[in-house]
Parts: sequence; structure tokens; C-alpha cells
Amino acid sequence: MLKGVISYWMLPLFSAVVWLAMLLAMLIHWLTQGKPHYSYMAADQTIAYISDVGASDFKPLFIAMGTVSVVTFDLAFCAERWLRHAGRLVHNTSRVQKFLAVMSIIFAIIGAAGLILLSIFDTKNHHTLHDTFLVVFIGGYVISAIFVCAEYQRLGIHFRQFRILRISFWVKLFFIFIELGLAIAFGVLNVRQKWNNAAIVEWVIALVYSFYVLSFAIDFLPATKTKHHQSGQETMEEQAMAHSEVYGHHNPTNGTNSGYYPSGSSAGQPGWHRTGESTRPIV
Repeated sequence: MLKGVISYWMLPLFSAVVWLAMLLAMLIHWLTQGKPHYSYMAADQTIAYISDVGASDFKPLFIAMGTVSVVTFDLAFCAERWLRHAGRLVHNTSRVQKFLAVMSIIFAIIGAAGLILLSIFDTKNHHTLHDTFLVVFIGGYVISAIFVCAEYQRLGIHFRQFRILRISFWVKLFFIFIELGLAIAFGVLNVRQKWNNAAIVEWVIALVYSFYVLSFAIDFLPATKTKHHQSGQETMEEQAMAHSEVYGHHNPTNGTNSGYYPSGSSAGQPGWHRTGESTRPIV
């Protein structure tokens, strides 16, 4: 990416920064206007929803910044899939893993479409459509995260020496449980017409989402160490070195073997696939 000036890990970082900037700008906009009670807010509601501010004169920025954020985030999903295919991140070892990766991309796109459409069909003029697209946005990214977790869990089984896979798995699993819990609380509070509490929960949901986006930046860091290598056999060895340098690794066999090649075999030569896990030769 542009001679090393721009790297893939910048995609989720940029997405998260734009999202956080949008939330901060919306909050400041509402506060500096004197916490206005919009005509489409409930009579006893004093805290504005994100959607309430987004339906005000802030709407053009809400559409623009929200779209930029989710599009760049979805590009990060596609980039990760390509990097695994190219061997610059630990590769998928089965069709199931590839299926899970593709499904995570599809549902991320669905979630992105939900966010873009809910920003266009605002709560002021299209309340029912807006709420529907809000469910699509949250549901799309939560389901996408489930597929990501499933893929990472299987990758972690095959590449136990790379603890970043375990870290990423737990971070994304944490996001799933937190967002599901908050989404349920948000729905219950709305049904009970606890508008102010529901508004606070909505802001928290959006904040948690930004940290989920940011977590993907860590996943791309090993690719910064393998960007000059193209062949699959060279990349496998460099992945081991890159992950070890960036994150460190745990070797399940001993303190000297990299975990990829048994004693007597070397990078770029036929050997045996990861000590202790399989006897399939790398050719």
C-alpha cells in the first residue's frame, strides 16, 4: 500500500477515528445548542438519541461520516481475507474457515447498509424504517462478529503458537456479549418508555462499537512484517518470525523449534506441517 506509507492496519484505525469523531461532533452539536428538545422527541425525554441529533441539521454530516466509517471498516474485512489468501497473515486451513470469513464480510456489508440507510431515512420523517435499519445495522455487525469469532477459534486451534489469535477471539467475543446485552436493554427501555435511559444506552452501544472496529488494527500488524514476500513457503516461515517479533508466541513442543518446521527441515524446503499437529508435508 503506497510504498509503505499507508498500511492495512490503518483501515480499521481510520474507521474508528471517523466514527468517534462523528459521535463527539454530534454530542458537542447538541450540547452547544443548549440541549434542544426536538419536536420528534418524546414529551418527557430530555436526553437526545443519536438518531435525534442525526435527524437535525447535523444530518448531512451524519450520513457522510457514518458512510465513510462503515465503508472503510468493510474494506478492512476484505483486506484481511486477501492477506490470508496471499499468506501475509496466517492462512485459512479449511473451506469451513474460508466460508466463515466470507460470511463475516457479507454480514458486515449488511450492517454497513443498515447504518447508511438509517442515516438517510431519519427518525423524524421515517421513524419505522429508521428503527428497522437500526436493527439491521446492529444485527449485521453482531452476526458478522460471530462468524469472525468462529473463524479465529478454528485458526487458533491450528496455530496455537500465535496468541494474537486468542486475544482477537476473546476481544470479539466480548463485543458480541456486550452489544447483545446492551441491545436487549435498549429494546426493553424503549418498550417501557424510559427514553432517557434508552438514549444513554444507545450512546454506549455506539462507543463500544468503535472499540470493536479498532481491535481489527491489531490483527493486521503481522502483515507489516511480510509485505515483501509473495511465495507461500517463504511467507509461512516469515509469518512465524513476524508473529514472534510483534506478539511473541508459545511453542507447544519446546523452546527452540518455531512450530512450523521439525528438526532438520528449513524454510523454503519440503518439511512437515507444524510439530505435534499433523504429519502432512508442506510442498
